[in-house]
Amino acid sequence: MSKGYVKPERLLMRTHPEFSEKWVQQLIADDPSILGLGDLVLRDQERIHPRAGRLDLLLQDADTKRRYEVELQLGATDEAHIIRTIEYWDIERKRYPQYDHCAVIVAEDITSRFLNVISLFNGTIPLIAIQMQALRIGENVTLVFTTVMDEMSRGLVDEDEDAEAAPTDRAYWEKRATKATVALADDLLAMVRQFDPSLELKFNKFYIGLSRDGQPFNFVSFRPKKNHINFEVKLPETEELDAKIEDAGIEALEYNKRWGLYRLRLSKEQVKGTAATLKELMELAYERRAS
Repeated sequence: MSKGYVKPERLLMRTHPEFSEKWVQQLIADDPSILGLGDLVLRDQERIHPRAGRLDLLLQDADTKRRYEVELQLGATDEAHIIRTIEYWDIERKRYPQYDHCAVIVAEDITSRFLNVISLFNGTIPLIAIQMQALRIGENVTLVFTTVMDEMSRGLVDEDEDAEAAPTDRAYWEKRATKATVALADDLLAMVRQFDPSLELKFNKFYIGLSRDGQPFNFVSFRPKKNHINFEVKLPETEELDAKIEDAGIEALEYNKRWGLYRLRLSKEQVKGTAATLKELMELAYERRAS
């Protein structure tokens, strides 16, 4: 055995005399980041819902203000846990419709059967399932949280029915924006064609996307404005990409978490001056889309 290695021991909290759901709840309340859902802050704990019980945790994203209704369960999840989580999510979204809401199920064991049941709701109800494990390492105990089912994307951009139902042409965008900013989409397309020459611009009334062999193939999209172009690239948000964009001097708009998009504001000078970084971002998104 390697020097310094300590084999972790799995603890089953539901039957363990030292641990309880309250203990787990307090750990998350003290540091919501351990769930792995981003920079969240505690809004409420044991939140009373008349005639519906108590919501374990209400968390909120520090930047987007999105709220997460979190329900905990030791042992395996069951029907009551699923129903309770969705009920609390529904109450909160109706009470505070100005916020975006997401239901979060946390349990020690999320079985394949109930994962299948949960997946039936996903796509219509924003729902995340997280499995937690208690591990004893030497004299210490730690909790490991693993997202086993993430919130289902509302569909890739090329699956947007409104966009597909509203095709248009280059002239429409040149009138809506300017010829100069629409030409920036050509410059960005030229970068994309360096790794896939078959790609073409696809115009619709909501954005300019890409197509391959006549079919939508969107991993980036373009929204020309009067003085610049908004460039959207479908990549997960990471500190590494944040730093890359910042170091290149590119103006980043708020990350779109619902659609998983980086949104960048580009002038003509930036398209030329940051071409290497833009190409790298597009190639990363292309590889994810093509895989």
